[in-house]
Amino acid sequence: MRFSVQPTMALATPSYGPDYDRCKLLVNSVQALSQSPVRHYVIVDQREYRLFRSLASPTTEILTVESLLPPWIFRLPLVGKAWFSLKTPPIRNWVLQQLVKIALAKSIPEAATVFVDSDVAFIRPFDLTQFVRQGKTRLFRVPAYENPDFDPLYRAAYQFLGLSGDGCGWPRPNYIGNLITWRRDHTIAMCDRIEQVSGRPWLETLAGAKTLSEYILYGVFVDHLLKESSGHYYDWAPLCNEYWLPQPLDDRQLADFFAATQPENIAIMISAKAGIAPSRYAHHLDGLQPPAVALGCG
Repeated sequence: MRFSVQPTMALATPSYGPDYDRCKLLVNSVQALSQSPVRHYVIVDQREYRLFRSLASPTTEILTVESLLPPWIFRLPLVGKAWFSLKTPPIRNWVLQQLVKIALAKSIPEAATVFVDSDVAFIRPFDLTQFVRQGKTRLFRVPAYENPDFDPLYRAAYQFLGLSGDGCGWPRPNYIGNLITWRRDHTIAMCDRIEQVSGRPWLETLAGAKTLSEYILYGVFVDHLLKESSGHYYDWAPLCNEYWLPQPLDDRQLADFFAATQPENIAIMISAKAGIAPSRYAHHLDGLQPPAVALGCG
């Protein structure tokens, strides 16, 4: 059911040079399949802005990482694995990407952000009102999830939010996936909470993290501090057919993967870590599209 009143929502995609073709496929799929106008923010390093600006359109805005962060966080030429900081130790790329997501969700005018990675592509018509039910915004949350590798991530979230315990008891929920939706007001409140606990600006606090999951941090904040007043509803429906493994697939395996796509899947994700060129599977995407829609990746 669609509702006439819902929070304004935007899509957000951090990306980088090696993922350009994947990101182009995603941007094309959004433009072809979104059933109503939607702002899509693509965030890249300043040094890769020239490459990505060809994707800009009236609905796709290319932002730079540098525009979202203060000048005390910066890159040095020819150094690709870390960002330097005048207030913390060097920041690993994967931690910095999480800081950028938080900064974006706090600063854009839309009331909610749907994060979509650049190795995702939409395959069916969609509308962001699908992420709203009776005025509440979807929060991806698997109610019981056992993975000891996540222990440091929960421990860090509890520490940053000033919660007792470490969140490492099972069963516990999982908030990590694709098509993750946050509310801007809660992102701001989460950062305020981190500042109250640490006594420092939220960005300085998180920039010094050795490990961090932005999705777990937000989910724990919603579950333990906002609770019933969050304005979220929980959902773990498989909106995306996903391939997470770092091993590539041959042509038959790719065909099997796409054949396994379910009617409720509105997108697919083939991890960039698998090293599969989008040109190898673009024709499979076209096969799942409505007539007269072809995404292309060239």
